[in-house]
Amino acid sequence: MRCRKLGLLLWMTVLGCRVAMQRGRLVRHLIRLGHSGSSLAALLTVGLLFATPLRAEPVGTLGTMGSDTLAGLMLRWGEQLTERHPGIRLQLQASGSASAPPALTAGTTRLGPMSRPMREAEREAFIARHGYPPVEIEIARDALTVVVHRHHPLTALDRQTLDAIFSRTRHCGAESAITRWSQLGVDAPPGRIELHGRNLASGTYGLFRERALCGGEYRRALNEHPGSAAVVAAVGETRSAIGYAGLNHLTASVKALALVDDNGVRHRPTVEAVRRGDYPLSRSLYLYLNLPPDGTLPAVERAFLDLVLSPAGQASVGSLGFVTLPEARLASQRRRLGLAPLADD
Repeated sequence: MRCRKLGLLLWMTVLGCRVAMQRGRLVRHLIRLGHSGSSLAALLTVGLLFATPLRAEPVGTLGTMGSDTLAGLMLRWGEQLTERHPGIRLQLQASGSASAPPALTAGTTRLGPMSRPMREAEREAFIARHGYPPVEIEIARDALTVVVHRHHPLTALDRQTLDAIFSRTRHCGAESAITRWSQLGVDAPPGRIELHGRNLASGTYGLFRERALCGGEYRRALNEHPGSAAVVAAVGETRSAIGYAGLNHLTASVKALALVDDNGVRHRPTVEAVRRGDYPLSRSLYLYLNLPPDGTLPAVERAFLDLVLSPAGQASVGSLGFVTLPEARLASQRRRLGLAPLADD
């Protein structure tokens, strides 16, 4: 009887600690042994639990600052991360991609989500402060889409025309500005074209300027919005409007236009075209990390990146309307960061 009580007491002690949580299969076996009265076997199982080395569970707050486009995805990953590791919390400040480089440089954050690549001047400022470049991690793919009202007759635009609509500089080669739909042979809607886009802090603003406007300047008539959802909502309410937004923000209220390349081929913003890079306004989405070349990932950042570059993390990418990374790209980035290979690698 004393042995049985001793075995039961040891079982309760193990059950009450985190070791038992991480050794659930052995604990269930121990319960069965305790019920059967096999106290010696129970004690041996307890010894096995404590003799097996355990990796410490990561605990801490993961602070990030950057892209508004990535805010929803980062929050979803934060929820998944806490489910995996209850001791970790994600704190996100979505002030726009332009806020990530200075925060990384100043050391106020270690992770910066961006919807565009870091510019050379931003990299140089980081290197000047830290003595090494930030680590760039591709986390998903996306596209900028040109949208009009769902009942608008227009179906496609080439880059010269798009530039003539949105810019005042026309660096893409258009001879004159396009300010009215009638200039495109569109009878309805009548009147002037109403422009909608992102604000200066957004990576989407900068990328559209570089790719669609050939590096030119926006027209002053552009209505700037803090998020792509607001752009889509504004265009969906006005037949005379046109705007640009991230692929994952499209709704039934708008129609995404095809883009015509220099050979006259139309490209629609489909998932397949974005993954292949065929769609002209395809883009990668990034996390930038402050990590010295000879450094190792801290436990909290390691847990987060292990999730992001995993099938579970990429499932969230797809569910939120972004485009998942190819498996080979996931595997190569995991190797570069020193993360364990995925099961299929």
